[in-house]
Parts: sequence; structure tokens; C-alpha cells
Amino acid sequence: MSDEDRACCSPGRGADDPTATDAESATTDSSDADWRTEPATDDDPRTDRTVRVDAGSFRMGTDSDVGFPEDGEGPAREVTTDAYYVDRYAVTNAEFLEFVRETGHTTDAERFGWSFVFEEFVAAADREHVRERVPGADWWVAVAGADWFHPSGPSSSVVADDLLDHPVTHVSHRDAAAYADWAGKRLPTEAEWERAARGGREGTRFPWGDELEPDGEHRCNVWQGEFPERNTGADGYLATAPVDAFDANGFGLRNVCGNVWEWCRDWFDAEYHTTAAYDPENPTGPAEGDERVMRGGSHLCHESWCNRYRLAARSKNDPDGSTGNIGFRCVVDAA
Repeated sequence: MSDEDRACCSPGRGADDPTATDAESATTDSSDADWRTEPATDDDPRTDRTVRVDAGSFRMGTDSDVGFPEDGEGPAREVTTDAYYVDRYAVTNAEFLEFVRETGHTTDAERFGWSFVFEEFVAAADREHVRERVPGADWWVAVAGADWFHPSGPSSSVVADDLLDHPVTHVSHRDAAAYADWAGKRLPTEAEWERAARGGREGTRFPWGDELEPDGEHRCNVWQGEFPERNTGADGYLATAPVDAFDANGFGLRNVCGNVWEWCRDWFDAEYHTTAAYDPENPTGPAEGDERVMRGGSHLCHESWCNRYRLAARSKNDPDGSTGNIGFRCVVDAA
């Protein structure tokens, strides 16, 4: 897998990033300390818009060679999780707006003064704000003034552009963890994410089976056409879709494949789950790392490039990374 393959998913702000600045990047990451939440019950307000996943085991990962060995998708293994509640939908712009208004939170994209936008989505009025292209993936551009409220550049707005019911984007792992903490929730472990996303299915590539478009029906929001030159929008969307678009999986979750990448709690390591240190009961990933796990793929995924919109697929980004195709959903521990 080349750097291009990784960058097509979502570029990071890492030290090798030509757009990196000297802006402060260190903030407290609440996902690492006391990461369990106060247990919830069905009548707890925190369980609104969630579904309960009972304690149990499932088959995580895959033995298929369809993915990238460097991602560590396999081998498939039996994993157990305690009971938890998981959001039916990714966190919306409307929900994140409420959080920002109440807390005054400043996102990493705002602190840095820029974020990554897919070039096709940059409005003509914002072309002057394009700073750099990502080498090897020049469809990604760093846009000054792009952030969660201005997802395509400073002239855009989630309110004016009628995106309040779309998933919030341009949020870093730290931003997502801060929102979850405010909501009395947390980010899911990678195992919790995959178990919920599978919706009771095991061994299939998608929540509905192995075919991306069974009988020609679009089941998720991914790139249609030839990447990155032409997106036909045949699935109904060129960029993000509302969080309740498309049918739910077997547990009632929407858009676990495509639309936006979703942050998980775990540090990324392609081999950790193959080592003696790995505990298949409530696995939480390695104790430290440089990049956080993302799951689910996005509206920019295409089979000819990353092909990471499958249930077993994994990717990663810097904890302070933000792009127009990364969001998140939350979980809360169950009593």
C-alpha cells in the first residue's frame, strides 16, 4: 500500500505534511483516562437515539485478501464485548452546534486555521484560500478557514447550506472525544464499532451481504464513477448524505459503510491483535500510539483506490487530523 492509497482516505497533519504549522496541537484527550462511562439504562436520556448491544461475542476482522495487509484487517478472531448503547446515527452538525454553543469548544481545525477539503467541493469564492495540495493525492487541498461549520471553505455554512442533519466533519479525534465527554458518552472501541456495524452478521463484507449494490440497489454513500475524476452521484449524493439516509443494519444503525469515516477510541497498530498482549475480551487496542483508528469508509471511497468501506476495513489519522470526510458516533456503557 502506498502513501497515495492512505491519503485518498484522509490526509493527516503529521510532521511530513507540507501544510503543517507551529500552532499548538496538544490538548487533553479524554478518551485515554477513565474511559468507561457511568452505566446507562433504557430510560437514561443518554440512550435516546441509541440501540442496545447486549454482552456477547462476534467474529471480528477477516481472512479475506481483498484489503491491504498493512492495515491489519486479519486474521478473523473471536472477540467479546460487554453490553453498551451505540448511536443509531453519526453525530450531526446540529448536535455539534449545540455542544459548541454550550461549551465554547474550539476545534483543532479552527485552532490551526485550516482543514483538508476535497478540491471538487471548494467553491470558486474560496479558491483564494487554498494553501497546499497533498503530494500524491492532489485532490485533497488545505483550505484556510475550512472547519466543521464551514465544511467547504469560509464561504460555506452548515446552516445556510442546509447540512444540519448531515454528519459533522472536520472534527479531530480530540474534538470527537470532547463532544462525547460532554454528552456523557465516549468513542467506541474498534471492537464495539465493528460489532455494532455488523448488526448481527458475521463474515460478510457489508451489513447486507457481500455485494456492494445487490440487484443494482445503492445501500450506502460511496464514490460512483471513476475516482477521482468523475463522481456520477448515482447513489444520490456527491458529498455527505443525511445521517438517516439508506436502510439501517440489523441493529438499527445507519451509514456504517460510506458517508463519513468514524473515529474509534483505539490507537492504530496493524499487528497488535496478533500479539500475546492482545486481550480478546473487551479489547481496547495498544496503550499508546501516533494515530487513531477510523472505521467505515466515506463518500470518497472507491474500489479502485482505498476500497475501505467494508466492515473489516481499517484506516487511521493523526489525533489532531481533520478532513471533510471524518465524523464519529458515540457509545455509552450499559448497566
